[in-house]
Amino acid sequence: MFDALADRLQGALGDLRRKGALDDESISKAMREIRLALLEADVNFTVVRDFVARVRERAVGEEVLKSLTPGQQVVKVVHDELTELMGAGASGLALGRFSVIVLAGLQGSGKTTTAAKLALHLRNEGRKPGLVAADLQRPAAIDQLEQLGRQIEIPVYRTDTKDPVAATRSGLERARADGLDTVIVDTAGRLQIDEDLMAELEQVRAEASPENVLLVLDAMTGQEAVNVAQAFDERIAFDGVILTKLDGDARGGAALSVRAVTGKPIAFVATGEKVEALEVFHPDRMASRILGMGDVLTLIERAEAAVAEDEQAEMEKRLRQGQFTFDDFLKAYRMLRRMGPLQGILKLIPGIGQQVGDIDVDDRQLARVEAIVLSMTPKERTTPAVIDGKRRMRIARGSGTSVEQVNQLLEARKQMEKMMKQMGRGKMPALPSPGVPQGAPPMSRRQPAGRKKKRAGRR
Repeated sequence: MFDALADRLQGALGDLRRKGALDDESISKAMREIRLALLEADVNFTVVRDFVARVRERAVGEEVLKSLTPGQQVVKVVHDELTELMGAGASGLALGRFSVIVLAGLQGSGKTTTAAKLALHLRNEGRKPGLVAADLQRPAAIDQLEQLGRQIEIPVYRTDTKDPVAATRSGLERARADGLDTVIVDTAGRLQIDEDLMAELEQVRAEASPENVLLVLDAMTGQEAVNVAQAFDERIAFDGVILTKLDGDARGGAALSVRAVTGKPIAFVATGEKVEALEVFHPDRMASRILGMGDVLTLIERAEAAVAEDEQAEMEKRLRQGQFTFDDFLKAYRMLRRMGPLQGILKLIPGIGQQVGDIDVDDRQLARVEAIVLSMTPKERTTPAVIDGKRRMRIARGSGTSVEQVNQLLEARKQMEKMMKQMGRGKMPALPSPGVPQGAPPMSRRQPAGRKKKRAGRR
């Protein structure tokens, strides 16, 4: 979502990073580029004006100009101000012994799916959540919620009444009786804000007495999402925002504007369609991603969530011993796949995100690598040395690939094992030159908007 904005901001700050001294002209040029980048990202005009003014004021201050690396200090100033713009610190939920969360929003914002995602997230945090179907306007809403509930094995409470207040009351009573400690109420939405919607929400809120009212906003709607947030805040005074469709091609204006305009923090962001694709929003980490600094903490959290402790310990033990069979490869690949799309993971690594910014990583190619490994016999996976020419031809036929691709994977595993042995002996392995390693799946370059195509033969 932030790719275009990240490219523009990193370009604007790139020259400053390399400068040993700053002058008014270079700072003015950078501020102009930052202003244009934010406006093109559909950030609220008033927010952009105030943001640039604060950055400029700090950039020409003694703190920056008298530092040893003034260019880097300006980048830090932009990072700090971006973090402040989106809300310093993570915004957690207020949860007690029995907590109610009401979700509000317009129809089509992904409210029902978000209810299931939030329930799964809270269960992973040790809570006992349930879902109440109080969206009685959209015919398929209750069926959708029940289907999602079955998928994640979380109870859904529905009633035959056409009164959302009665449905909420019944759901809360049944959830208490079942010993749950958290209830998420999925309310109705409309295609636009109207008096009936707001009156219904006010009644549901009064009945539920929620600890948290979260507004679900579609990040793809840009500035309109901020207008919607203002209208909802005037009537129901929500506590926080969940931004959906952050994996889409929206320009990022909603994420950068909503907190500054409404004063309400972004609590969660939905980064995909799967029920696991909900993350706590950390403004400082998002600012780092936008500025190409990576996000190591999120990478670690995803890895910990994807890998069981015993699995992690066993894998680490084998790698320290310099052992890396295809069975180990398969386990590592499946762990990686549980962490999400590979391109998204690469962008979390500091310094790597900029290098892969214009490269499309095809996850289906990784699936072909898995197919090659699964076409091997158990003996071939544990003892790759036995794989001769005939076996390679059989593996290629079984996986629908070529012998050349099988050879590349065998060579890549051999290099990996060699590197693991060097690390096990305390030696630093020689790093390969930048580029796509042998045996890696093919990648294709994406032509960024506004950039001329390079002539054939040039890189």
